[in-house]
Amino acid sequence: MTIALYARRKGWPLTGVTVRLRHSRIHAEDCAECETKRALLDRIEREISVAGELTKEQRTKVLEIADKCPVHRTLTSEINIRTILL
Repeated sequence: MTIALYARRKGWPLTGVTVRLRHSRIHAEDCAECETKRALLDRIEREISVAGELTKEQRTKVLEIADKCPVHRTLTSEINIRTILL
């Protein structure tokens, strides 16, 4: 949705966006780019497919915009969960 809104505002010829996610658990020590090195980590693999005659520069910008999506920002930030039992 963030990508589509951005492309529409810019007048880009984007005709569709498909995002596929895969979730797995990995050992932290097997993750070279991860800061945490103990226990298991959640890994989400994201595939973004865009339809339309976008230039190489526009396709690159699509990835930047995808990382600014509210859901992406939430998942990549520190999360603090507080539970209240009613």
